[in-house]
Amino acid sequence: MEALKGIRDSYGQALVDLAEINDRVVALAADSKFSSKLAVFEKRYPNRFFDVGICEQNMVGLAAGLSLLGKIPFISAISCFISMRAFEMIRTSVVYPKLNVKIGSMSAGFAYPQLGATHTCIEDLSLLRATTNIVVLSPSDNLQAYQATRAMADYEGPVYLRLGRHPVPDIYDSGYRFQIGKADLLEEGTDVAIVATGPVVPFALEAHTLLRKDGINARVINLSTIKPLDRELLLKAARETGCIVTVEEHTVAGGMGSAVAELIIQEYPVRMRLLGIPDETPAVAPRDVLLERYNLNAAGIAEVVKRVLKEKRALREEETNYP
Repeated sequence: MEALKGIRDSYGQALVDLAEINDRVVALAADSKFSSKLAVFEKRYPNRFFDVGICEQNMVGLAAGLSLLGKIPFISAISCFISMRAFEMIRTSVVYPKLNVKIGSMSAGFAYPQLGATHTCIEDLSLLRATTNIVVLSPSDNLQAYQATRAMADYEGPVYLRLGRHPVPDIYDSGYRFQIGKADLLEEGTDVAIVATGPVVPFALEAHTLLRKDGINARVINLSTIKPLDRELLLKAARETGCIVTVEEHTVAGGMGSAVAELIIQEYPVRMRLLGIPDETPAVAPRDVLLERYNLNAAGIAEVVKRVLKEKRALREEETNYP
């Protein structure tokens, strides 16, 4: 494996490495081979690379056919187009029949905020996790993205991989091993659990450091598999902290936080706050500005955690004083 340069580069490198050992692996792009980091794949395996042009729906149909011929197709495009323009085809042609198609969703969240709402993908998790028979992944650093891509090839069935665009710091070392369906406990803590996914996980870790300076012991969980959830780790966090804050670069409606809340409210209800984009169209602004606006940076996460902990303490006092 060559040195990893970025989270999308990790995806492209993983596909090259997979193709070297498995001749069933093929790659498809929708006029997106550069943004999907597939140029090297095309150069090394030109007969196993297909660029369909700006036709995401057709790409899904082609991938479905290739899977029926025994291939393992990885389809790649900008997140908002592959998840929304082609959603009906993904649902009908891939997910319902449980075909072995892998979806590489590139540059999700505030990847192109200067291009406005059309290129800001903050609804894809809501769409994909609402369908049956599909695994939904959201890795947070380069190594995790690389290993998640490799894991997709080993899994039999549809998989959706959500990647950001901006550089992310390394979280994991070479000893890390990604597993579909398993979340990672990054920091221990007993006061509150911060459950984050994708490119905002580093901010959750920074918030942990800020909170520790104020005497707050925050647990940090990287929820890299949105579907299926790691029920055991999440319920353990609820029982041991009594308070959960979810963080995602995605709308709060139907996203990762909603998935966690659906589990927690039914199994072990605790105080929760879902951090993400509310019911509004984000402004055209730099990513840093938008992250600050929605409390998705380190300072914002830490501030929201403090407020939720006050609510938690107030609720406990109320329960204690109840006659």
